[in-house]
Amino acid sequence: MRRDVFQAIADPTRRAILLLIATKPMTPGAIAEHFEISRQAVSRHLRILTACQLLQQTQTGREIYYRLDGTKLTAIAEWLEKCRTTWEKKFGTLDIVLSTIKTQKK
Repeated sequence: MRRDVFQAIADPTRRAILLLIATKPMTPGAIAEHFEISRQAVSRHLRILTACQLLQQTQTGREIYYRLDGTKLTAIAEWLEKCRTTWEKKFGTLDIVLSTIKTQKK
């Protein structure tokens, strides 16, 4: 089942995992040490993040390392920037309306 990247980052634990491995690749065991959840739960989060192409796996010997793939995060950042621009325009218009109302009351 293909998951949506926004669905993946909606979970606070998955966001924390992304922040944790942003600086260096880590094994599932090393990641699990930072959370008070089971290793199975961490593995489930890693599967979801990998399915959404936010993580890439690299096998070194018997260890699997997960590293952040910033490609999808760039797409998210671009989408958020478009939203931010729209919000700022609407809030700017609202500020003008509120200022006009305030000066008319004086």
